[in-house]
Amino acid sequence: MDGPLKELAKLEKLTSDTGSSKGKSPSTTTSLDSLLQSLRQARDRLQAGELASADVLSSLSQTVELKKKDVEERQKEIYSCINKYGKALDKKFPTFLPSYPPLFSSSESSIALERTIALHFLRTGQFETAETFIEESGVHVDRRLHDNFIDLHHIITALRQGNIAPALEWTGRNRGFLQSRSSALEFHLHRSQYMHLLLNSGIPTALTYAQSTFPTFFAQHESEIKRLTACMVFLPLTRLKTSPYKDLVSPSIHSDLEPMFAKEYCASLGMSRQVPLRVVGDIGGGGALARIEKGRKVMRERKSEWSQSDELPIEIPLPPENRYHSIFACPVSKEQSTEQNPPMMMSCGHVITKDSLQKLSKPGGRVKCPYCPVESAVTSALRVHF
Repeated sequence: MDGPLKELAKLEKLTSDTGSSKGKSPSTTTSLDSLLQSLRQARDRLQAGELASADVLSSLSQTVELKKKDVEERQKEIYSCINKYGKALDKKFPTFLPSYPPLFSSSESSIALERTIALHFLRTGQFETAETFIEESGVHVDRRLHDNFIDLHHIITALRQGNIAPALEWTGRNRGFLQSRSSALEFHLHRSQYMHLLLNSGIPTALTYAQSTFPTFFAQHESEIKRLTACMVFLPLTRLKTSPYKDLVSPSIHSDLEPMFAKEYCASLGMSRQVPLRVVGDIGGGGALARIEKGRKVMRERKSEWSQSDELPIEIPLPPENRYHSIFACPVSKEQSTEQNPPMMMSCGHVITKDSLQKLSKPGGRVKCPYCPVESAVTSALRVHF
């Protein structure tokens, strides 16, 4: 997409109020503003009697012609850029998009589509656009849901600024829900704050914070809490960055809080962690539509038809975050997971079922991963939700 994006950036500069194209001509807005200024000055001079009307009109005629030429030059540049942008798109997407009969012709499907679009605007923080769309389309969206997404984006903004207090307030109110999902969100928030205090306010302040917050999480995160308190012996920061605890000063400890919080917040509302319209756009625009259309063309040439189940006759490659599985089969026991025997993720990232985790555990509550040399506490394994 580098080619189309490059041409689009040029087009945006040309159509902006301050944009320029290699100094060939000023922007249309600049030319028109200059012309208006000349008209106002001419009016003022005529009213003041400084110049004869014939001289003023002659000067204005030259100014109008000059500005007209500037506007025409800029328009030519814009049309040329639009043409190049279209060619870049055609080069990137040589296959035409498939044509289908109207899919949202019924009132029910139309309402569902409009509601999906409205929720997309809300989830992505485009609240003014969402309100305008809801007003013009007439789609109903619960006001409480609207307020929830405003609250979500306020908290995300605070996290981006390094303020975890609003997020901690929310996790405190929803601790039961987070515990039912075996979520480590609250601990990760405290971990981020602890490292911030350790690096900016000193050891005494960080230790006081750790003593007041970490005991609650010690049973689930014993090994990690020990690492957090032990890393201080490698201070200052320059030494800590080359120590065995260098991962604790990684920016991801803080930046990962935003998607983690958004995931849990949306789960509390009964929504997926990903924005549906964005997923559809990424998958379809990422090559799925082109592959499907190519498959249909080949099938028409071979005079074959879609099966009665309407399954895809070709495989569509998907990025890891878009590969969804409703059933997990344990690689150790070969059994499918259930609510009583859910999938559990160990600290190394490998996933097995709860029964297998308990069978592999050693005295002392430790378990060695069957796929790597990592050994971790059984209690630190997290339940995985598909």
